[in-house]
Amino acid sequence: MSEMIHNRPGSMDPARQHHLRRLIKDLHQGRDPEDVKREFAALFASVSSEEIAAMEAELMAEGMPVEEIQRLCDVHAAVMGTSVAQVHGKDHPEKAPGHPLNQLEEENRALEELVDASLKEAASAYRSGVSNENAYKLLEVLNTLTDVDKHYLRKENLIFPFLEKAGITAPPKVMWGVHDEIRVDIKKAKALIPSKGPEAADMADTVGRKVKDMIFKERNILYPMLKDALTEDDWAKVEKESDDVGYCLVAPKQRWIPARAVLYPEASAKAGDVQTEGMNLGTGTLTAKQLELMLNTMPVDVTFIDADDTVRYFSNSKERIFVRSKAVLGRAVQNCHPPKSMPIVQKILDDFRSKMKDHEDFWINMGGKTVYIRYFAVRDEDGSYLGTLEVSQEISGIKGLEGEKRMMS
Repeated sequence: MSEMIHNRPGSMDPARQHHLRRLIKDLHQGRDPEDVKREFAALFASVSSEEIAAMEAELMAEGMPVEEIQRLCDVHAAVMGTSVAQVHGKDHPEKAPGHPLNQLEEENRALEELVDASLKEAASAYRSGVSNENAYKLLEVLNTLTDVDKHYLRKENLIFPFLEKAGITAPPKVMWGVHDEIRVDIKKAKALIPSKGPEAADMADTVGRKVKDMIFKERNILYPMLKDALTEDDWAKVEKESDDVGYCLVAPKQRWIPARAVLYPEASAKAGDVQTEGMNLGTGTLTAKQLELMLNTMPVDVTFIDADDTVRYFSNSKERIFVRSKAVLGRAVQNCHPPKSMPIVQKILDDFRSKMKDHEDFWINMGGKTVYIRYFAVRDEDGSYLGTLEVSQEISGIKGLEGEKRMMS
């Protein structure tokens, strides 16, 4: 049957896309994965990451929710197995020490070792005899595994924006959703430990499997996409901002130096330069440097999204609450949030645009702190919608204030 379609990996032949999409739909409708796997092997010699991206995008365009694709993406990977084309082109940036792709792979190796050895051993010991020592050991390993959050944050905030600019939107959304599942499952496993039942070990096993499945997807789907879509300049931007997000389990062995001069724009003024030309802001005049430093000194995180839902600015305070990188600039705000949050984000923007609301407030508990998140519609003198301002602040100390303080400390 395979001779009836253009059986060349990377081909965007409609027949290949039709059969690939049909098989994935069959999986979602409950067809036996082993049966699908046999037909897949008969139809395809291999499948490229480009084809997978196109297939997921078409499924979403047809109305399949991101969460549904995400729900069975582990089955997709198992069906396609090692037939996914692993190498695009002749370059192997994942082998260059310090390169962001190399760092992802180094972290994945460390994660595999943590899951296959420490987590598996700790879960097995906990299951066989729930002592305080075994409970502590499992908690310790899970606490170490929470470091995977930095790995995922760099993908979400530094790497995915470049895929989106290249028109690759579906795979990042699906991956982000799985990231959030893993984050939640780690918390669930930790919360179950005091119960002294087998559920904590079972959840730890689930976490380990999901982490390793994500590693498989990165190596076989994400890496080829990145090598095709990102330029050396793009990688240089990712590398430059990675320190601000942090690294998972292992730090880069050395700084990566591009083979040629990088051509991304830098601020025209150096940190110590004094700008004398001021901007009339209606209630006063400030230089660009004064305005920048003033916004960065404020004890809040400020982000501005324009009328086209594009991120245009964020402040860079010393103690940021949420991760931001320059890669987010020019990115659609809908792509800057996990898939499960997108309906809320879109509703806020729609309400602001329609003038149904002028602001929306949220407050959440995060790492023992209370974070107050406020959204404001920005309008001009005529009431026309110009964008949305997001202001986030850690308010634990403010909540605890009582009485008065009229004297200097």
